[in-house]
Amino acid sequence: MKTGFQKRIYTFKTFVNDIGFLAANMPRAVAMSRNEKISKAFIEKVMTVVTTVNGCVYCSWFHAHQAVASGLTEAEVNNLFNLQFETDASEFELPALLYAQHYAETNRNPQPEMNEKLQAFYGKDTAAQIVLIIRMIYFGNLSGNTWDAILSRMRGTPAPNSNVLFEAFFFLITWYAMIPTMWLSRDYRRNQQVTT
Repeated sequence: MKTGFQKRIYTFKTFVNDIGFLAANMPRAVAMSRNEKISKAFIEKVMTVVTTVNGCVYCSWFHAHQAVASGLTEAEVNNLFNLQFETDASEFELPALLYAQHYAETNRNPQPEMNEKLQAFYGKDTAAQIVLIIRMIYFGNLSGNTWDAILSRMRGTPAPNSNVLFEAFFFLITWYAMIPTMWLSRDYRRNQQVTT
């Protein structure tokens, strides 16, 4: 049985690559906001599925609230966190949610046929916007997990394949956002520790 810190985290290379990808795709994010097919609830469902696979506690806390605010019931949110979304998802949403789960479970290496199915169902533009949603939350997930890897190192258990210099850099550029997030999510994180 594996012990210690096991969540996916950033390396300097993957962090820079994701920053570059997101910056280059800002026009697509703007276009997505005008796509009537992609509702706020749909975005939250996709993001919650990816977050569940990646295990970011900060994103889980935030998107649980956002999902309810977008109109999902608490039962639907719980089903998403248990990856039991088939009964609650519409026919339009289900392929995206299955793809999001597959994308995260393969650590951003989806099978080519899954990419083809996504494009065939949604069309090229909407499929690309769904992938952008997944990449955006992936960035959030790995950022939160990298922060936790820093905390784990401070407790004497560095994450496998982590780098102390990158973690110091990451700490310097994220502490102003992550420390308030830790404080705001403290009750949620405490409850998660009790249930796991």
